Amino acid sequence: MISDNLRKVEQEVQKACALASRKREEVTLVAVTKTVDLASTMAIVNQGVTHCAENRVEPFLSKKAAMKDQSNVTWHFIGNLQRRKVKTVINEIDYFHALDSLTLAAEIQKRATRKIRCFIEVNVSGEEAKQGIQPAMLQSFVEELIAYDKIEIVGLMTMAPFHSSEMEQRTIFHQLHMMQQSIAAQKIVNAPCLELSMGMSNDFPIAVEEGATFIRVGSALFKE
Repeated sequence: MISDNLRKVEQEVQKACALASRKREEVTLVAVTKTVDLASTMAIVNQGVTHCAENRVEPFLSKKAAMKDQSNVTWHFIGNLQRRKVKTVINEIDYFHALDSLTLAAEIQKRATRKIRCFIEVNVSGEEAKQGIQPAMLQSFVEELIAYDKIEIVGLMTMAPFHSSEMEQRTIFHQLHMMQQSIAAQKIVNAPCLELSMGMSNDFPIAVEEGATFIRVGSALFKE
């Protein structure tokens, strides 16, 4: 079942890349394994998807320990990360997708033993229930992060509302793309900002068309 799902997702990614005149290798498929067990996670890795995303500290650490022989896996932490749990997880991950405050940045700076690749989460849609900084605050936030040499801003992340229309999705993703290009053009130290983490199971083809370089796909890969 996972292999069939992956084939369908891959076809959609390739189609979206073709529509946008992009190369397939410009888009990294991140399997959101946060809701599936170790066996399913191992299965998707064995299918060649080596980027996996988790959002809870203890289950992630347990799963990573059980997969210690899988040295080819790149681990992403998505969603809210409590400051008190930073010390236990930050040096175990390869990418963090939800940096949205200076207090969290300061904790990462304090606990990291190496430079951490982070995405700034931007609340482009303006939903009150969503985490992330407001677009108007992005420039000043990036400038304040320059002081933290353990943090590398590799890009920006956002989520479109789950029940949004295709037009709304395109607008949100396009806006984030414009913000990313604006930051990247400034060539700020520790903020190359070349990546875009956007698009999930319900909207990743649109995100790819609008410039996503990392798509976070869960249910489309693991559905029965």
